[in-house]
Amino acid sequence: MAMPIHQNEKPLYIQVNPKDNVAIIVNTGGLPSGTGFPCGLQLKEHVPQGHKVALTDLEQDEAIIRYGEVIGYAVRPIPQGCWIDESLVRLPEPPDLDELPVANRVPEPLPPLEGFTFEGYRNADGSVGTKNILGITTSVQCVAGVLDYAVKRIKDELLPSYPNVSDVVALNHTYGCGVAIHAPDAVIPIRTLQNISRNPNFGGEIMVVGLGCEKLLPERLIPAGDPAASLMSLQDHQGFMPMIQSIMSMAEERLKRLNRRQRVTCPASDLVVGLQCGGSDAFSGVTANPAVGYAADLLVRAGATVLFSEVTEVRDAVHLLTPRAVNEEVGRALIREMKWYDHYLQNGQADRSANPSPGNKKGGLVNVVEKSLGSIVKSGSSPIAGVLSPGEKAAQKGLIFAATPASDFVCGTLQLASGINLQVFTTGRGTPYGLAMAPVIKVSTRNALSEQWHDLIDINAGRIATGEATIEEVGWEIFRFILDVASGRKITWADHWGLHNALSLFNPAPVT
Repeated sequence: MAMPIHQNEKPLYIQVNPKDNVAIIVNTGGLPSGTGFPCGLQLKEHVPQGHKVALTDLEQDEAIIRYGEVIGYAVRPIPQGCWIDESLVRLPEPPDLDELPVANRVPEPLPPLEGFTFEGYRNADGSVGTKNILGITTSVQCVAGVLDYAVKRIKDELLPSYPNVSDVVALNHTYGCGVAIHAPDAVIPIRTLQNISRNPNFGGEIMVVGLGCEKLLPERLIPAGDPAASLMSLQDHQGFMPMIQSIMSMAEERLKRLNRRQRVTCPASDLVVGLQCGGSDAFSGVTANPAVGYAADLLVRAGATVLFSEVTEVRDAVHLLTPRAVNEEVGRALIREMKWYDHYLQNGQADRSANPSPGNKKGGLVNVVEKSLGSIVKSGSSPIAGVLSPGEKAAQKGLIFAATPASDFVCGTLQLASGINLQVFTTGRGTPYGLAMAPVIKVSTRNALSEQWHDLIDINAGRIATGEATIEEVGWEIFRFILDVASGRKITWADHWGLHNALSLFNPAPVT
């Protein structure tokens, strides 16, 4: 049953582009049949919030257009004013990767944004942490239970003596043995683990706990020539408590060094910010993601590094991105990552129609094309300066595409390996997702979600849909909040509650 319109609330819809022949309903609870709009549109049936209404009569097989792009084709005639649910939309073919325009509409760089700083932890390699954490890497899942026990004791017994260290994190995972360690695609989980231990929020302190008989030798996780890095093997110890004491002793050495670190003023160009969305809905592409995209442009103008990801939520809109590649090489690298993932899905006898999720559909997204068009808006309008394969570390400034699956947990893990020191996460349906290693700023797409999850959502972009704020205003709000969180002046709700998801490695190689 449709919820009634709130008192004094006018019926609202959003048409993103003048070419669009559909619009989404803004009102909480949707709008009932018979609702009229000043333009003359009248609903012929109840349309839920975020779902599409036909602005014109649509013939069978006629293109359904949103964001000025074809998101599908009508499977039967759809009269004006009717609800267009997913069953009425036929999925179109994806863009042909061999026919894409490349680097032919490179945006002019926006004016530099100077004078913005944050208080961060400067590392010896020039990177900057937004947190001061001891991370303990594992070479194999077998040691996770022992390390968890040790970390609990470290937090209880040692950490209180080192107040400048905010946390101790066990970098547990399910890799390391029972895997085809020399398979070509094994490079992805291995370099992911190698690069995660070097995340700027760990201050260059690398400590690896191994078992002793695993396929992924612990030595492979220590940078060559790093005298400060060290490892220990459980099989070299006589009993459980000596294992724990050895881990605690190694940890205390590092806690002493980390505790000497102090926040210093750093330019905004030292930020490496990951962008991600999860629990997306039809508002994502018109409120939260455009606002994050505006903030991304501000970060790029300030000289920072910004990573956007999620191959399956880029693939169907990649034709809008390759023209923005700064040069032919970057454009071809973007296409390379799309082709690699197409092949990966084919090998698994899956395709892009496996995305979106049931929750995405409940939020009004009919297919992956519509989801992709809303997702890429997070990238803003800057030139795409580089492309990273999964787990590679960012080594340049500007807007970077870091190829990852769309899974929140896998994407987050890979972005940490790429070096993010902070993440901005948009959501329409809501998720308590968080990362122990980096602050996660949660941005809601709808007012209703912000009200429902008032102590989980950091910034509400839903005000854009109701006209209470502009994309630019919320973009600046996100940008300034990033600087405050990076400085430790403000804390995200996920960190406040200690909501942290486990690492989830992307391993496309065989498990033996």
